Amino acid sequence: MLKIGVLGAGHLGKIHLKLIQQISDYELIGFYDPDDEKSVVAEKEYSVKRFADMDALIEQADVIDIVTPTLSHFDCAANAIKRAKHVFIEKPLASTLEEAQQLVHLADKANVKAMVGHVERFNPAFLAIQNLELHPLFIETHRLAQFNPRGTDVSVVLDLMIHDIDIILSVVKSNVARVSASGVAVISKTPDIANARIEFENGCVANITCSRISMKQMRKIRFFQKDAYISIDLLEKSTEIFRMAESTGDDQPNVLTIDTGMNGEKKAISYEKLGDAKINSIKMELELFAKSILEGTEPKVTLTDGYNAMKVAYQVLETIEKNKVG
Repeated sequence: MLKIGVLGAGHLGKIHLKLIQQISDYELIGFYDPDDEKSVVAEKEYSVKRFADMDALIEQADVIDIVTPTLSHFDCAANAIKRAKHVFIEKPLASTLEEAQQLVHLADKANVKAMVGHVERFNPAFLAIQNLELHPLFIETHRLAQFNPRGTDVSVVLDLMIHDIDIILSVVKSNVARVSASGVAVISKTPDIANARIEFENGCVANITCSRISMKQMRKIRFFQKDAYISIDLLEKSTEIFRMAESTGDDQPNVLTIDTGMNGEKKAISYEKLGDAKINSIKMELELFAKSILEGTEPKVTLTDGYNAMKVAYQVLETIEKNKVG
C-alpha cells in the first residue's frame, strides 16, 4: 500500500481527499494547506490529519498529490521529486514552460513516477472511443463554463482550453505546424474567451473555442474523418458515432440508407451511442497512477504530455497577445 499525502484542501483538494480514501492501493496519511479555514473544514469532514508543515508530510509519504493553485505547482512538485517521492500534479503542470520542462528533467533524474491530472482523458465519453481507429481530418471543440473566480489565477487557455489541447494531441499523432488564435479579457486580467486554430503537419485542423463567462455549460468534441463522424459530449458523458459505408441494399437496425446523388450511388449510415456515466474520472486517474507505481509502468498522462499541452497553450497565448488590439 502506498502512503499518500495531499497538498491543497480547496474545492478540488477535498474531492481528492474523499476519493483517495476509497482506493485500496493508497493509505491517506494526511494533507497540508496553509489556509486555516479550509483545513479545519477538510480535517473535520474527512477525518484526516492536517500536517502543520509541508516538508513533514512529504517526508512521511511515498506519493504526493498536488492540488494547489497553479503558481505553486513547481515548488511543491520539485520539493517532492527531489526527495524521491512519486507525484501526481493537477493540470496545468506548472505556471511556465520553463518550470514544466524542469519538472520533466527532475522526475527523469530521480526515477520517480509522475502524472498530470488531465482528467478529461478519463471521461467515459472519451474512453468509449479508445479502441476506434482515429484519423481525424477536422476537430471542433467547445468548452463553455459559467464564471468562477477559482480559476482566474491563469488565463482561460491554461484553465479550460488546455483540456481539449491535451485530448487533441493524444489523438492526432503529428507535429503542430501552425497556430492562430484570438482572445478577449472580459472580467479578469487575462483572456476569458478564446478561439484557436491548430494546424498539424499531417493536414488535420483543430478549431478550439473556450469561454469561462458563458450563460450555459458545454464540453463537446467533434471528430470528422473519412467515412465517420464522432460526437463526444464530455458533460453528458456520452458518445455518438456515425459511420458511412457502401450500401448493401439490406435493411439493418440503426442504419439509414441515403442516395448520394452521384450516379445513383447509395451509402449506408450507421449510428451507435456509447458511454458509461458511472465512471468517476478523478478516481480512475488516481487509481491508474497507483497502478503505474506498483507495476512499474508508464503513467497514462506523463509529465511530457503535460509539457506538450502547455507548449501549444503558450503558442495560443502568444498569438492572442500578438493580435491584441489597443
